Amino acid sequence: MSKLLFHTLNLFIIFSACFNTLSNANACRSYCGNITVDYPFALQYGCGHPGFRDLLFCINDVLMLHIASGSYKVLNIDYAYQALTLHDPHISTCDTIVLGNKGNGFALEPWRAPYMNPAPDNVFMLIGCSPRSPLFQGFPGKHLPCRNVSGMSCEEYYGCPAWDVLGHNKWAGAEFFGSGPPECCAVAYEAIKGINLTKLECEGYSSAYNVAPLKVDGPSGWSYGIRVRYSLQGNDEFCGACEATGGTCGYADDKIRQLCMCGKVNSTSNCDSVGLSSGTRPMAVKMSAVAGLLTCMLLWITN
Repeated sequence: MSKLLFHTLNLFIIFSACFNTLSNANACRSYCGNITVDYPFALQYGCGHPGFRDLLFCINDVLMLHIASGSYKVLNIDYAYQALTLHDPHISTCDTIVLGNKGNGFALEPWRAPYMNPAPDNVFMLIGCSPRSPLFQGFPGKHLPCRNVSGMSCEEYYGCPAWDVLGHNKWAGAEFFGSGPPECCAVAYEAIKGINLTKLECEGYSSAYNVAPLKVDGPSGWSYGIRVRYSLQGNDEFCGACEATGGTCGYADDKIRQLCMCGKVNSTSNCDSVGLSSGTRPMAVKMSAVAGLLTCMLLWITN
């Protein structure tokens, strides 16, 4: 074996050991493809915040979110902005309109609603809705709650190439207040508290969001997908205290109570409340990680 190959193998073994040592510092942090999954989310049972339990799944390195309305591919988790970007394969875009009631829409279990909802700058454009749709009941002559949302509207969306292929007047013959319902109705999620294509009697939908401070020029430049904001319901002081004492945030078997995981034991407050006889102390865990890192650096330098 050549000297270069020998040193290469040594370095590989050293850095593998370093990675394992450091990853043990937070056993709940994980990855799916190129997306980091960290608190309040988790892929492992018992990890993360109970409000986000049974939510994310990693399937063939693809991160999926599952809620009452269906499954969505997670494109991004922005921990600083507290937002997720989701993709529904049956969402209509500027190039393609998908009909046949195939899309998921977006609807949450009632208990999840306090923790996550589509962002205020996310517009849902419902397409081909029946005159009997709840969207058009009780608002004679106004077609409320159809409106402009964060500078995005159906009037602009009609300019997309997909409408040329579809035919802009497909549903114009329907009777509704003498003229028929609009082919597209733009709504904010907060206006109707759920995008359920079956209940709303709509053929399809599009969703777009705006995260830039400047308005994008036209629907061809919109970001299509579902932008969801999440909230921990306050400052989440429990997890802050847990992590400050060397613990990892999780929840109990009842899926309600939060737990602080401190090495081999759990605490209902923080790791400082765990006795020395109860298991590994958080300071020992920290010192072990630091010692492991220093050892790895020394081995790397000497090689």
